[in-house]
Amino acid sequence: MPRYKLLIEYDGRPFSGWQRQDNAPSVMGLIEDCIFKFARERAAVFGAGRTDSGVHATGQVAHLDLERDWHSQKLVEALNHFLKETGVAILGAWKITDEFDSRFTAIRRYYRYRICNRRAPLTFERGRAWQYSYPIDIDLMQQGCELLIGHHDFTTFRATACQAKNPWRTMQYLKVIREGEWVYLDAMSRSFLHNQIRSFVGSLVEVGSARKPVEWITEILEARDRRACGPVAPPDGLYLTQVDYPEDLDYIIPEEPWVGYQKK
Repeated sequence: MPRYKLLIEYDGRPFSGWQRQDNAPSVMGLIEDCIFKFARERAAVFGAGRTDSGVHATGQVAHLDLERDWHSQKLVEALNHFLKETGVAILGAWKITDEFDSRFTAIRRYYRYRICNRRAPLTFERGRAWQYSYPIDIDLMQQGCELLIGHHDFTTFRATACQAKNPWRTMQYLKVIREGEWVYLDAMSRSFLHNQIRSFVGSLVEVGSARKPVEWITEILEARDRRACGPVAPPDGLYLTQVDYPEDLDYIIPEEPWVGYQKK
């Protein structure tokens, strides 16, 4: 069966998350339904990151197997036709070998959290960022980030419903950036726990707004107790931006140029 890699962008607001659910709309379920509409196949779509309800993506990666052999660009065009006005778009597709698995082959995942640090309410960015009205000192937030980088037991920063086998993760990169009224938290790791980034952001904002000292981050990390965590930031500002795979993994199958689209 041919296997395909998809690069996906979506606005998470209308969805209960990435993962298919019986009684709520999901990104995965929507894409699977669109595949059936044009290919008449029930194919499972496997994502690199199981984003939560309201969380967005600019670089989600997924793979699927189909019985029929489609040109990858035809797959993009057909899916986007049925995805119009849903808040989901397929940015690219590649025919790949069976050794590629969007979730288990991934070696790095990148997230960005967006905060609009101003008094005025959001208009165009409503639902796509966290509007925080009080001053934030990003130098204090960055000092807190440094305490979270490395290999730690992140029990304090994971949801009680997290299904990961253990709470240990290695934070490889965690940085706060300010651009005018915008504050960004960029994070990179091989994998993340459920609600880990939103828990980081909520606690780091407590530090950045001077409600808590920087050392408090170490205290709650070492507590290994979910009850010690600061407020969890809303899903609005969280984006899955990129997923990396091993450079020596030769998984893309070359195809002839697709001529199905003719520009008028």
